[in-house]
Amino acid sequence: MTDAHAPPRIAKTFHTLILQPTTLCNLNCAYCYLPDRKRQRLMSKAVAESCAASIAEQASSSAVDVVWHGGEPTTTPLSHFTSLLEAFEPLRRAGQVRHNIQTNGTLLTAEWLDLFLHYDIRVGLSVDGPQAANAERVDWGGHETWQRTMRGARLLSASGLPFSVICVVTPATIDRVNELADFFAGLGCESVGFNLEEQEGSDRPEIDEEDAYHFWRRLVERRMGGEVLRIRDLDRLAEHLGSAAAAETHVVFDPIPTVAYNGQAVLLSPELLGIDDPNYGDFVAGNVLSQSLPAMLVASHSLRYVREFDQALRDCAASCDFYSFCRGAQAGNRYFELGTFAATETRYCRTTKQALVRAASDVLVREEVKTT
Repeated sequence: MTDAHAPPRIAKTFHTLILQPTTLCNLNCAYCYLPDRKRQRLMSKAVAESCAASIAEQASSSAVDVVWHGGEPTTTPLSHFTSLLEAFEPLRRAGQVRHNIQTNGTLLTAEWLDLFLHYDIRVGLSVDGPQAANAERVDWGGHETWQRTMRGARLLSASGLPFSVICVVTPATIDRVNELADFFAGLGCESVGFNLEEQEGSDRPEIDEEDAYHFWRRLVERRMGGEVLRIRDLDRLAEHLGSAAAAETHVVFDPIPTVAYNGQAVLLSPELLGIDDPNYGDFVAGNVLSQSLPAMLVASHSLRYVREFDQALRDCAASCDFYSFCRGAQAGNRYFELGTFAATETRYCRTTKQALVRAASDVLVREEVKTT
């Protein structure tokens, strides 16, 4: 039984702000959840300026990671994207903002790379592995896009711009762990994060939990065997195990505001943008053109989904052995898997957090037995 009077587990300040410069994406990936990705709707400079003002208003002691994530951000005309970035320049120069962009890489040019360098934008590339593993990432004509993404990766490498990768692992690629890891080890990326495919509004096959366990176990074995490829998921677990903060009993969840092209903001999960639900409504906490993000966060417990998720985090903390690592997992997974934010354990928990911890523990125990 949780304490209803316990302090909230959702923070009133944010360290990550996700911005949608455009709704348009030039790809039509089979697992994509974005509802309006075939239309070009651009964020106005007024929305960007309001977001910058919200960052300045909260006066946090740490920098905010501004993540440009559409749609495909590079479908935004370059001059327009520049005008959006300029809204944040005083904050960036003062060390209060760090820019990040997540791109499929197919539209990268020398001009885009110059922009990344000028504004010190950290680049994340979305690619699911070698060509055969990338079959789900097609354009609107159904054509493969791997060659175009690889051209973008080569441009990044040739420019000296460091980049990370996000790879969506599907039921078709979950058993190809060595192939995936070998590919990314030779790609030239700084690190790769493996996102095991989640249920986000699409009717897709689920990843088996034991398959997930064996996937993570093989990656841990490679790491123990001297693998030099940095893997985000393993790094996070290693950081957790080596951190005194792992013993903290009360950790607040970053509300992760996501602001759409038109200024509408949702909290907790970018996947909620554009969703309308009979029980929860449209999830919109407000519009930055008329209300600041800090003000929305102060009033956020008036939203049913925020209240439910806050209570669910307390329930996770009280009942789950994996909580100190996972910190309550993600709001979007609870909603898309179970139709509620009040649930605790999800398939995402079991395949992405618990399976990873179990795999690492089993490998470490085995290695310890070998040395005794």
